[in-house]
Amino acid sequence: MANDNTVLVLGATGGIGGEMAQQLRRAGWTVRALRRGMAQPTTQEDGITWLRGDAMDKQAVMDAAKGCSVIVHAVNPPGYRNWAQLVLPMLDNTIAAATAEGATVVLPGTVYNYGPDAFSESIGEDAPQNPVTRKGAIRVELERRLEAASRNGARVLIVRAGDFFGPKAGNNWFSQGLVKAGLPVKAVSYPGRANTAHQWSYLPDVARTMVALLARRDRLEPFARFHMAGHRDTDGTQMSSAIRRVVARRTGITPRVTAFAWWLMTLASPFVTTLREMREMRYLWQTPVLMSNAKLVAFLGHEPHTPLEEAVEASLDGMGCLGTAPAAVAA
Repeated sequence: MANDNTVLVLGATGGIGGEMAQQLRRAGWTVRALRRGMAQPTTQEDGITWLRGDAMDKQAVMDAAKGCSVIVHAVNPPGYRNWAQLVLPMLDNTIAAATAEGATVVLPGTVYNYGPDAFSESIGEDAPQNPVTRKGAIRVELERRLEAASRNGARVLIVRAGDFFGPKAGNNWFSQGLVKAGLPVKAVSYPGRANTAHQWSYLPDVARTMVALLARRDRLEPFARFHMAGHRDTDGTQMSSAIRRVVARRTGITPRVTAFAWWLMTLASPFVTTLREMREMRYLWQTPVLMSNAKLVAFLGHEPHTPLEEAVEASLDGMGCLGTAPAAVAA
């Protein structure tokens, strides 16, 4: 029998998984998480029960999910490596556990699913998914399998958001492209085309949205999808400008903005997996890809939203890019 207040988070050591684990805990959930390489089978830490296990181990996932009403599937191979070999088997293990428990699977969605035929300034949840990249095709297959699972005992919640940024460095453009985690910000390297809109999502806001939707999951359809608006950089300058303002206020030095060195990535990509996979996403920086949050707002009444400069400062602080004590940010 599933406990309505117990959740298993897969990927809790990462960005969105870590945010979900903490925010679910603060919302009163009993939170479990898997971690590879633990010395002890079970550890209590920050109010979370950590279990030794691997998302690639079906039995470990099944055991960890016993009695859970929700499984957050926020796990990805590190550094974009071995996607084809790892991503789908990990999801199949989650689906098996969710089906056995009658649980809801929560998946952070991406825009990789979409090809140029869907691009507009108001992409809805039912937009065609015709990806043009390998990762996009895998993401579409993830959602196809989840939709099938929703007809066989599991329930599914997908929240699709723009490029992630937040206090934890991870596989995202903010911490690997615009700035470098752990280093002072001397320049902002922007990957986008001039005067081209781009959509960003602050990880704590994404987690808050998912937690709010889970609080009303009894009203959700078996296969539910929602899009977030996040932070819309309408001309490709607003994110860079926010970074420059925060860094100038905190350090007294205003970083310059430079064009991202796509040519260097092209040269290095045959030898570096992460760069090769990032290069595949270039098309998403060359045209506006903006999602509509109308369905989300109609359901929740609002979208959780942290002001851009506040979110940028928290992100740079968390990544160790500012090096000084945080300054107060006006509400």
